[in-house]
Amino acid sequence: MIPSPASPLASPTTAQRSQPPPIPLVAPVTELQPFPLADQFDPALAAFLDRASDQLCHWLAGAGSASPLPALNVLPAVEPEALGLPAERLLADLQRVMEGAYQPNHPGALAHLDPPALSSSLAADLICAGLNNNLLAEELSPSLSRLERSLCSWLARSLGFPAGASGVPASGGSLSNLMALVVARQSRGLNLRNDAVVLCSADAHLSLAKALVVMGLPPSALRCLPVDGRGRLDPGQLEQNLLQLECRGVPVIAVVATAGTTVRGAVDPLSSLAEVCQRLGHWLHVDGAIGAVVALSPQHCGRVEGLGLADSLTINPQKLLGITKTSSLLVLARPELLPMTFATGLPYMEPSLGGSHGGEAGLQGSRPAEILKLWLGLRQLGLSGIAALVDGAIQRRQRLGSLLAMDDRLNLLPGDLHLLAFRPHGLDPGGCERWSLQTRQTLLDQQLMLSRPLYQGQHHLKAVLGNPYTQPRHLEALAHLIHTTLTDG
Repeated sequence: MIPSPASPLASPTTAQRSQPPPIPLVAPVTELQPFPLADQFDPALAAFLDRASDQLCHWLAGAGSASPLPALNVLPAVEPEALGLPAERLLADLQRVMEGAYQPNHPGALAHLDPPALSSSLAADLICAGLNNNLLAEELSPSLSRLERSLCSWLARSLGFPAGASGVPASGGSLSNLMALVVARQSRGLNLRNDAVVLCSADAHLSLAKALVVMGLPPSALRCLPVDGRGRLDPGQLEQNLLQLECRGVPVIAVVATAGTTVRGAVDPLSSLAEVCQRLGHWLHVDGAIGAVVALSPQHCGRVEGLGLADSLTINPQKLLGITKTSSLLVLARPELLPMTFATGLPYMEPSLGGSHGGEAGLQGSRPAEILKLWLGLRQLGLSGIAALVDGAIQRRQRLGSLLAMDDRLNLLPGDLHLLAFRPHGLDPGGCERWSLQTRQTLLDQQLMLSRPLYQGQHHLKAVLGNPYTQPRHLEALAHLIHTTLTDG
């Protein structure tokens, strides 16, 4: 309720008037103030944000003028000065940092899972910061808490989960994977079992090892099973290992399948793995940080068939859909397990209309309204735009694969998504390392950036084809340069 003019909040009492004024924290009204004016339009703030936005738009417009990986720049001073800086100095410092930033909008930025940001997601990030709501509790973010619950439920249904499924956003896929394993352990009554294990493929994400460290389990608790020729976990081998563990009395926290491995983009046979886990009574978590969004494409959803059969799923819209970082969600078939695992009670908050507060639905307490940029970004794209981003990424991967396959001196790793890793045939590990270093630099000299992962003991080059600015001519130039390095070598 807004206080009336006669209320003590609006009109200081005599005792309050007699107090000395506080140390001033704000500049004159004509200058930028540390805190925006709360009771009137702030023209200085509007001008500052407009100029900052102008700088960003010019930086984005210059995406193709240099390499995606810039030359190192000298950073501005880090420590605060005795007096706060005016707007001109602040914007100048921002510009220096921007000039040394990686440029994901460059059409040659093909190294990592970091696509250009959606324009609506940029705006939502700004609004999120300005609102400064806290998803810890519903009274601190009334509309955003409801928006978060509703969008998580819609996304769960869209990914094939049963009615009632939902989830919670998290600051990155590593945290989503950690929360999934904590929920699995809690729900299976294994909190006190230090001999409990997690099974995954040898190509599963490194965040699983981190999660077990946080959970107080030894490195041996992560049982990594070999992958087949396409980089996938074999259901028969998984079943054999689960039965052996059962015979030995070793409890299993969860089986982790991967929908999109980091190097080759392989997708484990999710439906078959789910059948094994359901029959033997084990929790199935799918790390779909890379590939789960493919399920939103009617044309390519079959590449990740079976997502909705999992008990839990990690999905990172930031990796392909252009949602600004961070944007990750943990989806559960039984979302009520989240507060059952993490709720400690918030006695200093009013009860939640939704059943539990956001701070009781995961490890994070205070957190920003990251759901805002996902919601607005999906609204901007629409279902057709989401499908177009997915379809375009798959098509670019297929096109580059066809171009590189014309040279039989290359070994292209098979994969299911928009990642393509390769290396020359016949080179030992040392030769692959030298070739990958030299070739990566050759590509960078032509403003084409690939990554250089170490996979199965040998260095590869890897292209991530999720950048919508990458055109066929860029792929043709990339393939030509790769062929040239093999001939020159």
